[in-house]
Amino acid sequence: MNVSKGFWNFGGLFYFYFIIWAIVLGFLPLWLEDVAGLNPSETGIVFSSMSLIALCYQPFLGIISDKLGFKKNLFWVVVILLMFMGPFFSFLYAPLLKANIVIGAIIGSVYLSAVFNGGVGVVESYIERVSRNNGFEYGRVRLFGSIAGATASLIGGVMFVKNPNSIFWFASGAAVFLAVLLFMAKIEGQDHIKSGGSKGKGNEISKKAVLSIFKIKNFWYLSFLIIGTAAIYDVFDQQFPNYYVQFFSSKEYGTNIFSKLVSIQVGLEAILMIFAPVIVNKMGAKNGLILFGVLTFVRIFGSAIATGPVLLSIFRLIAAFEMPLLLVSIFKYITGVFDTRLSATIYLLAFNFAKQSAITIFSSVAGSMYSFMGFQNTYYCLSAVVLLVTLISYFTLSNDKKMQMEIKPPLYSATN
Repeated sequence: MNVSKGFWNFGGLFYFYFIIWAIVLGFLPLWLEDVAGLNPSETGIVFSSMSLIALCYQPFLGIISDKLGFKKNLFWVVVILLMFMGPFFSFLYAPLLKANIVIGAIIGSVYLSAVFNGGVGVVESYIERVSRNNGFEYGRVRLFGSIAGATASLIGGVMFVKNPNSIFWFASGAAVFLAVLLFMAKIEGQDHIKSGGSKGKGNEISKKAVLSIFKIKNFWYLSFLIIGTAAIYDVFDQQFPNYYVQFFSSKEYGTNIFSKLVSIQVGLEAILMIFAPVIVNKMGAKNGLILFGVLTFVRIFGSAIATGPVLLSIFRLIAAFEMPLLLVSIFKYITGVFDTRLSATIYLLAFNFAKQSAITIFSSVAGSMYSFMGFQNTYYCLSAVVLLVTLISYFTLSNDKKMQMEIKPPLYSATN
């Protein structure tokens, strides 16, 4: 494994970004209820608003990221905004939500979606681009994000109990370390690198190049897979804890066990992130995505047929294998099938935008199904959709090891 200075520097960027992500979003529902005083319906308005505003950000962030290439400008915007997390929650967000839930939700979503739902694509696509240039595996540096999640779960609960707002000031402090690491981050050969990784002079991505993405069949095939697997993966996880605790004598005991189970899952996920690049390199990114779909089907279907907490817990731990496969395979597929100069745009559109759009719709549909037909029958339906989409995608997705871009438009227009 490449253990260069760049590897640890960019690993640190992942660590501090995702510890902020995990500690803020992990305890946001509790904060909205305990501090902001929102009821479940009002909390739903907040999260729906975040999803919708994130959809507005993602296409533009992808295009801007590709235009900037190795320049840190957009990354700096995310980092600077993160520094204001403590003041925002302590002095602005709670009063706004109490005064007017709609205005508060919109203003909060503009900020939170910029640094999280939209900002995550900026962070991931930038570091993935650098990993290809600097010669280290994206999947291995991404494991620092999983370690951050485990760290957040260990310290977040203690901090929240002592002072709910402390987690947001902790996030502001972590953003300072994030800024230092971003300032120190170096790109190999950066004096010769132009926007998007192109070594040509005076070039920029044309509008025609961006619009040409929508004419590529593989773009739609990839979006279809993400909607039918990754989006359902997230929708399934949304209310899974409510199903899990039903298998225990009390909700409190079940919640405690589930918390420990998630900690084990995150630990396994971090370990598997080390080996995921080797596995995906050997089997190919397409097969990695297909295997992700198969494992998602197994986990959802297995949860439906599980008769006790032990078996249900085993199926839950499959998630530790799914996420490393998805995170590594999606970038390798994009860079193997599409032109790498548009990698950020394709990632934010085919992955983030497609997934978030589907989650916005599927969440309410799944919620109604839970009420109407129960968890088990809903899981049967969700697993059937995942299986069908995965089977179709096996025949529609291109082999990334052999595929050259199906349509290779003139991505750049000369400016001089």
